[in-house]
Amino acid sequence: MIKLIVCDMDGTLLNDEKQLNEDFWDLEPKLADKGIKFAIASGRQYYNLVDKFDSIKDKLIFLADNGSYVVYRDEQVHLDSLDKESANKFIEIGRTVPDAYVIVSAKKSAYVENTDERFLKEAGKYFKRMEIVADLTKVEDTILKVTICDFKNSETNSYLYFKEFEKDYKVAIAGKIWLDISDWGANKGTAIKKIQEQFGISAEETMVFGDYLNDLEMMSAAKYSYAMKNAHPKILEAANYVTKYTNNENGVFETIKEMNLI
Repeated sequence: MIKLIVCDMDGTLLNDEKQLNEDFWDLEPKLADKGIKFAIASGRQYYNLVDKFDSIKDKLIFLADNGSYVVYRDEQVHLDSLDKESANKFIEIGRTVPDAYVIVSAKKSAYVENTDERFLKEAGKYFKRMEIVADLTKVEDTILKVTICDFKNSETNSYLYFKEFEKDYKVAIAGKIWLDISDWGANKGTAIKKIQEQFGISAEETMVFGDYLNDLEMMSAAKYSYAMKNAHPKILEAANYVTKYTNNENGVFETIKEMNLI
């Protein structure tokens, strides 16, 4: 019996226009009636997620910043921070990447030091709270991750600058223009295990949906691990199942219906 469903946002629950299908608002209460908890797992900032699901925020579990910060009913369930020295090292490297911009995502806010209009517009889609500062290395906050917004391509450009750190840190290609660097243990899979422990839910009672490389660890945290039909090849390979429909075809909702969970 499924007791927990964990779903990525971009490329999974949202369509390519970053829109949430209206069916979702009927889905959540039906799952709740059956005692199934629903969690949102995203590279997005916590405040961005809460804003999008404000009307039902107390019913959902939020795995923000790729699982670095987990919150349920305004209470912190799990926190995996990045030490200041490492963060500053990644900030300095990020400044050298061509056509890319650095974001420090922290517990209280996100921070940027570049005012490029294109960059701020893109970052604003994922970070509700964002401050412009003179120097990112001077930020005083609990740092969750350093994010690179890479307009060239995160997989073929900025990732190459951080690849050497993969043994000691989590370097996640989170989207076509997004690269996230966080503490080694900070990922969605670790966060899911924390939730499972908290609520006494097993991997056999868990279903997950994801599409990109920052969802990789999620696939091993649940028996019912689903790669979206539109997923990255490595996610398709890692998942136990693949949805029949893409994110643009409401694939999450359709799969849940097929499983007779609603």
